[in-house]
Formats: sequence, C-alpha cells, structure tokens
Amino acid sequence: MKYEPNHESIKHHEVPKWFHDAKLGIFIHWGLFSVPAFAVTGIDLIDSTKRGLEEHFKNNPYAEWYLNTLRIPDSPTHKYHYKTYGEDFLYDDFVPLFNEGIKKWDPKKWASLFKKFGAKYVVLTTKHCEGFLLWPSKYPNPNKENYIADRDIVGELTDAVKNEGMNMGFYYSSAWDWSFNLFPIIDASSFTKHYVQNLKYAEWVTSHWFELIDKYQPHILWSDMGYPAGINIYEIFAYFYNKITDGVVNNRWNQYLPEEKKFRNIHYDFTTPEYTVRNEIKKKKWEVCRGIGNSFGYNRFESEEDYLSPKDLIFLLVDVVSKNGNLLLNIGPTVEGNIPEIQEQRLLELGSWLDVNGDAIFCTRPWKRAEGITTEGIPIRFTCKDQFLYVILLGKPEKDELVIEDLGTEKISQINLLGFKDDLIWRTDSNNLAIKLPKEKIDSLVISFKIELMLDSTD
Repeated sequence: MKYEPNHESIKHHEVPKWFHDAKLGIFIHWGLFSVPAFAVTGIDLIDSTKRGLEEHFKNNPYAEWYLNTLRIPDSPTHKYHYKTYGEDFLYDDFVPLFNEGIKKWDPKKWASLFKKFGAKYVVLTTKHCEGFLLWPSKYPNPNKENYIADRDIVGELTDAVKNEGMNMGFYYSSAWDWSFNLFPIIDASSFTKHYVQNLKYAEWVTSHWFELIDKYQPHILWSDMGYPAGINIYEIFAYFYNKITDGVVNNRWNQYLPEEKKFRNIHYDFTTPEYTVRNEIKKKKWEVCRGIGNSFGYNRFESEEDYLSPKDLIFLLVDVVSKNGNLLLNIGPTVEGNIPEIQEQRLLELGSWLDVNGDAIFCTRPWKRAEGITTEGIPIRFTCKDQFLYVILLGKPEKDELVIEDLGTEKISQINLLGFKDDLIWRTDSNNLAIKLPKEKIDSLVISFKIELMLDSTD
C-alpha cells in the first residue's frame, strides 16, 4: 500500500515475514569510544541500575558512554582518562586515532563471519550519542569540524552485508547528541534535560535519516533515545515504507515534550528491551539487544567472566525465539576493526550449535506456550513450523528415556533428534510424552527434538 505521513496510515504497516523468520541479528557499536575502550567491569546493566541512577552513570559498564562518564568528576573513566592520556587530551583527540585505526578494517571479513555465524541481519551504529558520523554525510556536525570517519564505514559494510545475503539496518542516536549538550547525564533530571530541543538540531537529524535511506537503502531504522520535538516522524516512516516495502522500525522514536514533561507515543514495528527478556509469549514482535559481555562498545578490560558462556548464549537465543522475539547480539570491535577473540569465539560456538539445531530456530513461530519441563526437571522451550513442533531442552538428560510433562498432544507421527538420522522410539502416557534417546553419545549442551504432528482438516 501507499503510506501517508500520518498515524492512521502508518498504523496499518505489518511486520514483514523476513523479520519474523530472521531470529538472529548482529549489533555493532563502533566509534571514537573504541579507542580508549574503557568502562568499569564486573557489573551488568540491570545490576548497575539497581544501585541508583547516580551510581550507575558514574560507574557505567557501557564503554560507548565513555564521553559522558568522562565528564563526571572522580568517575573511574575520568580517572582512567587523565592517567592514560593526560589532562590536556580531549575526547576530540581520539578522532585522528580512530581514523588511523580504521585503515586496517576489512568489512568483507566481518560480513563473512556474520554469515557463518548464522545472522540474518546487521545493525550498525551510524552515529552514537557522541555525535561522530560513520559515513560521509552532506550534513556535517555544525559544532565540530571534521567530526567524521575518513572511510565510508556505513557504505562499505552495507555492501559487504548485502553481498552475503543479509539485510542491513542502521542505529542512530536521534534525540541525544553529546556534541550539542555538553553537560553530563548524572541522574534522572539530567537524563530528561539532555534531550536536544531545538528545531535546527531536529532538522539536522531528520536530514541524516533521509540521507541514510536514500544512499544505502537499509531494511531497519533503529533510532535510539527518542526523537527531537518539532518534526513529523510519520514523514520518515512513510518515505521509508514506500521506498523499502519490507522495512521495519523500532520503538525508540518517542518525542519528549518538555512543556508537558512526558513522551508522545509513536508508531513502531517491534520493541527493544535491553539486557532483559520477556517471561511469556508476546503477540507484538520484539527484539532483545545486548552485548556478549556487559558493554556494547569494546571494553578491553573485560575478562572471560564478563562474557556469556556458550551455554548461556544458546539458552538466551532459544528462550527469546520461543516467545516471539529476535536476538540482536552485539559485538564491539577494536579501533582497527578487529573483533576481539572471545567475541568471535562465542559467535562461532553459537553458529556451530545452529548448524545442527537451526531448524528449530529459524523461520519458526511460537507454539501455544513457550515453556515446559521434563520429569528430570530440565526446562524446555517450544517453537513450531508448519506441521512440526520443536522441543528444545535447556539441559542435558541423564537417563536413556526422556519424559516431557503435560505436552498435551497425541497427534504424533514421527520424532527425530536434530543432528541424528534415525527416527526415535516414543510413547504417550496420559498427557506426557516419553522419548527413548539414541544410543550414540550426545555432545550438545542443548538438544532439539523435531516432532511431526498429524494434522487433520480442522487444524
């Protein structure tokens, strides 16, 4: 349909099939913050915010927030910066270091890894809150000269990603820009005051969105921190949907209205919880975003203890998919464009699991319920596709026979264990399903059963 720039028209947009099918995307946080690559370690976002906002902002685990945390006196970042670079070294002095580092970057290597890992789409930070641009925009930063990458990072990566058959998306910090507001965010009050509220800034941001759409034709518009007031955002949505017929937009476009001290709700295709998941199936499409560690931007001081284990990473993906979500898993490259070894290792480990079990993940939909359990107490997640029900165990069975409690279906024609060729022997006992496991050794941390159901004309 032809979309008009108003809510009545835009609200009819439906999430395209490809985004429902995709399940797994790669998030990339890359910018000037990748040069110092510092934040406190040993704490994640949820635990950090529980300590109170003032403590959170002073001890922010997000390395991409380096500039804001640097502006807070006596913060760990403030102390680290002065000790490492000296009191006269400004954040802007990272620009030449970043531009020197990116000369070594190989976008094709990234795209090849993402494809091998199993990602179906990629979302790149085109401008984070620091205000530094990763593409040669016709609309440079009015406050800072040459505050822009020397390479067209957005264009080069977009070409590489699309050549590998994946869709491309763009993150952009819309309502916040630390090159416009120079005071730090330290508490709830400064959090809301930090929204840039002037029409020139709003027009500059809007020009960027239209430029990114026209020049690179992304499939995902991933705004962050809301949107500056004074602009009809539906004009962006209508233009995007009419140009990219299977495009999607996230939910972080709300406009903050300072005179009313509240946000104006805006259209979205999917929600974006951060470092947290849903406890039940959601009808509305959602996507959890998080780092493999506790930061989005690269933090050189994180250790293996700060990263999700392979098992936890698999559990996370399975849980999210069973509840109608996608996982947007972040990598934080070094300034030279290298993906840290532990991050690459985690991607490949999850990718190896997907090589065997991907049929239970990709192109599936939630079943009538997301969770179940075995008589051994092993948690289960369910997905389904066509006439197949997938039962994914979040643990390794110890017995030769596995019993799924209260499955509630007897219309079974065949059961297979993904990664094994032979059909399995099974029986039903009341509402329980008992499956005899194969004699061969099962090495996987998480196993998936594919159950073929007999469908009648009423199903």
